Amino acid sequence: MAGEQRLRLAGEVRLSDLPEIERRLADWSADAPAEIDLSGAERLDTSVAWALLSASERLEVGGGRLALSGANDAVARIVDTVRESMPRPETEPSPARGLKGWLERLGREVVETAQAALAFTGVLGLFVARLGRCVIHPSELRLTALVHHCHDSGVRAVPIVALMAFLIGVVLAFQGAAQLRPFGAEVFVVELIAISILRELGILLTAIIVAGRTASAYTAAIGSMKMRQEIDAMRTLGIDPGQALIVPRILALVLMLPILGLVANLAGLFGGGLMAWLELGISPAMFVTRLIEGADVSNLTVGMIKAPVFALLIGVIGCEAGLRVGDNAESLGRMTSAAVVAALFAVILAAALFSVFFERVGM
Repeated sequence: MAGEQRLRLAGEVRLSDLPEIERRLADWSADAPAEIDLSGAERLDTSVAWALLSASERLEVGGGRLALSGANDAVARIVDTVRESMPRPETEPSPARGLKGWLERLGREVVETAQAALAFTGVLGLFVARLGRCVIHPSELRLTALVHHCHDSGVRAVPIVALMAFLIGVVLAFQGAAQLRPFGAEVFVVELIAISILRELGILLTAIIVAGRTASAYTAAIGSMKMRQEIDAMRTLGIDPGQALIVPRILALVLMLPILGLVANLAGLFGGGLMAWLELGISPAMFVTRLIEGADVSNLTVGMIKAPVFALLIGVIGCEAGLRVGDNAESLGRMTSAAVVAALFAVILAAALFSVFFERVGM
């Protein structure tokens, strides 16, 4: 009887019987014991076993119980196999607390940082090796891909880089005038703008924008290809992923970041000169004169030396993060965010080291 929450299966229980079985089981509640009699079942389809086990789990969640009784060896093996294959919710162990938990997290961070540094070194070495191969065999350089990435990472970034540098120049001129006016030294705002933009801020802020814009794009592009197993397909077809994916992207960034830095320098000087004209009455001719007299060409040289290094850091970090993407969208999002953070940190750290180095050597 149906009210007794008891079901007897007999003969060969196939997939065609599944709708009727699911309909019967859907009406069962956890308020009373339930039983499935399998003593008459000779064979059991895995879909039916899955339906029985799912109903058992549903009743157990509600506080009830579903018993599977009378199964012969063949049917029991089918039920056990399906039970082992059913997904189980992953339970994360509770993190340790106190000093032990802090040391555990610290150790994990140190190990992950070391692994990331090794992976960065590996991708950097791969890029250098493949680039050297392109120098020996120029026909292996993918020129079309290189031009495409130069346009994507360089030309398309010109508007935002120029606008950012222009506003930075305006702010420097305005704040410099406000600070120097009490001392009657407003005219030195030109040197302040020139040295700050040409030596540090122009290329640094450009690299920061490119790190947020391009590192994430590289990670997303390579990571999505890895998710769809396109990189494995390239290897199967005899195409070197390093030659096809990594070299054009990093080389394009190395070529375009110095150009973007020059654009930022010009836009920043223009913004600073415009604000100095409006705020201090320094004419454009006077601004250019003091710029030529007060700003040494070494300031521009220092800024341009940093550009290829910043580009190399950003490109390698973005490509390396893309190669570490797993087979799900969550991994892609996590690695994209990690690539941006790592690229920003690497650029700022490199800028600090460059500042100390150039100060020590007298540049």
